[in-house]
Amino acid sequence: MEEGIKTFSLLTQLHKEFGACEVDIRTYSPLTLAYIGDAVFEIIIRTLIVEKGQRAANTLHRHTTRLVCAQTQARMAEALYDLLTEKEQDIYRRAKNTKINSSAKNASLSDYRKATGFEALCGYLFLTDDVARITGLLKKAMDLLGLAL
Repeated sequence: MEEGIKTFSLLTQLHKEFGACEVDIRTYSPLTLAYIGDAVFEIIIRTLIVEKGQRAANTLHRHTTRLVCAQTQARMAEALYDLLTEKEQDIYRRAKNTKINSSAKNASLSDYRKATGFEALCGYLFLTDDVARITGLLKKAMDLLGLAL
């Protein structure tokens, strides 16, 4: 480990500080997983972009929204699908096929559904404390799609 870098689990820290108890992940709906997964995906992308160096806020926002959108998430899901475990594919499919009562601006229903599945996968991996898997999958998807920060 590099000097000065501390490793910790955000989920473990949240449980510790706020006294939250672990909940059986199987009780969460696919859309609940997508809700937290959306935030997890965005914080990872924002962190990676910010760590590229100091830039104006509007530049940071422009770079972030290029990656944190339904179209890009749908493309990532398609690129990664065959690399997912059976359990991960099940989480993705269940969320993708869930009845959704809203739609994204500037996205087709197909992309929106795939993005919801992708976000649910991110949420599932976060709530099972497998951040290494999330980051590994994101890195692989970015490489496969030729996406740069």
